Amino acid sequence: MAAQRTGAPSTAAPALPSLGGRRSSYRERVADALRAALIAGELRPGEVYSAPGLAARFGVSATPVREAMLDLAKEGLVDTVPNKGFRVTAVSERQLDEYTHIRALIEIPTVVELAATADAVSLEALRPAAREIVRAAGAGDLIAYVEADTRFHLGLLALAGNTHLVEVVRDLRMRSRLYGLTALVEAGRLPASAEEHLELLDALLARDERAVREVMTRHLDHVRGVWAARDED
Repeated sequence: MAAQRTGAPSTAAPALPSLGGRRSSYRERVADALRAALIAGELRPGEVYSAPGLAARFGVSATPVREAMLDLAKEGLVDTVPNKGFRVTAVSERQLDEYTHIRALIEIPTVVELAATADAVSLEALRPAAREIVRAAGAGDLIAYVEADTRFHLGLLALAGNTHLVEVVRDLRMRSRLYGLTALVEAGRLPASAEEHLELLDALLARDERAVREVMTRHLDHVRGVWAARDED
């Protein structure tokens, strides 16, 4: 699968992602690469991973990986296992429902309001990310999908001018992780979710608040189904 970029270590550091375009230090970029792997399901809940093993997997040294994993432990994404490494924490169904509820309360009214307040140039600037989401979904490239999806949603919310809101949603996205993406790729159903990003942009540009609300509600319901790896209606 295209998302599984886990071949032999390279001599040079890979192009590590910066989820949402916020982080810049190497340690934080390593943390973002690990977050992306967690979200895409390449690092599985309950499994224990060593810093040297992850360093070899990502083609980097063990020290920034160990430091990055300690950062992820503070966020509750992994637990430290003495003398072994780090165990990926599991997220319960109840937690996923709570995350979805909070995101709906925040994101739906915020994005609906953007139909009246966001300028067309700023909205169109998000179209490349939306197209990359579609491309990555079609290719089964989960890391690229997660990176583009994060850029799109956080970039869209940033148009509301509330940086704290963006940080809250960023944290919710990282804590929830997108379980079930691999299964959706194998079933050929991920592209349908990806296309909703373009549909949302078109509704925003048309200043159709009702359509924006409908797409956002459907998309978050869709995402919750992805987390639970359930069949969608």
